[in-house]
Amino acid sequence: MEKRVDGPTEMDKNKPTQVIVLGTGMPFPDAYRAGSSIAVIHKGEAYLFDVGAGAVRRAVEARYKYDIAALYPSQIKAVFITHMHSDHTMDFAELSQTLWWSRRDHLQAYGPVGTQTMVDGMYAMMAPDTRIREGGKAPGGNLTGYKVDVTEIESGKIFDHDGMTVEAFRVPHGKIEPSFGYKIVTDDITVVISGDTSFSEVVQEKSIGVDILFHEAMSDKGYATLPAFWQDYHGASHTLASQVGKLAAKSRPKKIVLYHVSFFGTSEQHIIGEIKQYYDGEVVLANDLDLFLSHE
Repeated sequence: MEKRVDGPTEMDKNKPTQVIVLGTGMPFPDAYRAGSSIAVIHKGEAYLFDVGAGAVRRAVEARYKYDIAALYPSQIKAVFITHMHSDHTMDFAELSQTLWWSRRDHLQAYGPVGTQTMVDGMYAMMAPDTRIREGGKAPGGNLTGYKVDVTEIESGKIFDHDGMTVEAFRVPHGKIEPSFGYKIVTDDITVVISGDTSFSEVVQEKSIGVDILFHEAMSDKGYATLPAFWQDYHGASHTLASQVGKLAAKSRPKKIVLYHVSFFGTSEQHIIGEIKQYYDGEVVLANDLDLFLSHE
């Protein structure tokens, strides 16, 4: 069991902001790509943006791969949810319930309307386990550590702590309403996370000149092979690679990092090429556990 910590050390607080992609996958199970999740570690605290299936195990892997104690599940400070699709929330219960008695503080959750309903349902699902563990009363245990402090958000600045701000903005994602993207600003990096979205001028505006734009994408070539029904469905909910390229040509982020990618039978290099037809900057197709730093 990971030893309980009392908070970040001075050494942790002085490290540059780290951004780790915990999950790059899609709704279907994938042995190599966990569900959507991006971790931002700032001044020794870890913040997750979405927590899809497998993200908690990836966080544990990242904790040891990069020696980041804040990424151990019971130490993660907050989760920001883009929307209420299961592939972005499936590991929420595992995150909030894993070793909850060793939490310093309640997990914080920021997300759209429906987040509190999800948390209440989790309490009901886990009630037998909670009663058993409360009865054990382990010495020094936090007996309310299973609780989650929920904030259901609207567009605007929703978080400001120790030099890190998070702004939420609405994005179009089919019939899922509301659905949010996020802009994270620290003293050494600016990051935009698109979440699931069709082409969005708001994402384009928010990503002007940022260090990293994390954006979903689907292959133009693969999309063209889909039946009409699926073209309508995906076209209203996701962004073609060519559209990502055109967006980036206007907003000029320093780096595009692709995640939550729909290949539809095409290759990784092909979808990067579809973007680079329009954008001459750096494009990276992320793998789980990829690490990005402010000075790169």
